[in-house]
Amino acid sequence: MKKILYIVYFVLVLLLVGLMGGAWYFSTVLLNPGPHGCPKDHYVYCSDPSELKLGFENITYKTVDGFNISAWYIPGNPGAPGVLMVHGRGATRREALRYVPSLHQAGFNLLLIDTRNCGESDKSFNSMGYHERKDVHGGIDYLLNVKKVPVTGVFGYSMGASTSIMAMAENQKIKAGVFESGFTDFKTVVRQVAERDYGLPYFPMIPIVTFFFEIRGDIDTDTPTPLKVINSIAPRPIFLIHGTADQQVYFSHGEALFQAAGSPKQLWTVSGGKHTQAWQADRAKAETDIPAFFLRSLRN
Repeated sequence: MKKILYIVYFVLVLLLVGLMGGAWYFSTVLLNPGPHGCPKDHYVYCSDPSELKLGFENITYKTVDGFNISAWYIPGNPGAPGVLMVHGRGATRREALRYVPSLHQAGFNLLLIDTRNCGESDKSFNSMGYHERKDVHGGIDYLLNVKKVPVTGVFGYSMGASTSIMAMAENQKIKAGVFESGFTDFKTVVRQVAERDYGLPYFPMIPIVTFFFEIRGDIDTDTPTPLKVINSIAPRPIFLIHGTADQQVYFSHGEALFQAAGSPKQLWTVSGGKHTQAWQADRAKAETDIPAFFLRSLRN
């Protein structure tokens, strides 16, 4: 009988060690997305604004917690509003380049940033928007205080969209926001990815992954979340964009965010659109509706 108990205990210990090891590994993957390429079919432009025949400045600004954030500043018309452009998880500022020509033609002063741990900015880890929102605040202050733009908006993609929602909710200096393919909250998107990519149920793995992720990164995955705070942005206008064929952040996230948001708000449901590829799905609409939204919303 004792032998059987020892075997049972041994198996339980192995299972516990395996569970903890697996949770630690997945928290590491979340904190460190790894090197990111520039797929031309997705980002279109993989160099710098000179590829678009536009003048620009390589600039650096410091966040409130001491990180150096690298960015491109593309000047527009004197006295025109500024738009901060925020890439997704593990990407770089190049993700925003395909949207630059139409926004520049509309006169906007543009700031494309590498969030912390990405591109040429200071190395750190990925916090799924929790700490990256400080990078957004720093960029807004740079536009207002250094470049002296009269008013600012923000345009974020994927994790950059979720980051920008949280930042806009707590920063009244951001007067309008466009958010493409953002997620509602950390726990929902991680659960869906775990089920889709690894066949893992929520319990018991994901709560332990979340615990390690929070402890290792000094992160609170419950407060704030984009879903909880998006309503507080009103009455500042927002424009949500989400593709119905998004397999990375499901379309249900865009629907939930739109439902939770206050007015004025608008939603572009991109029929058959993939993750952060509204521009590819309907370039003419993207290059018309997004500049028009900012022109309406950022009047001096």
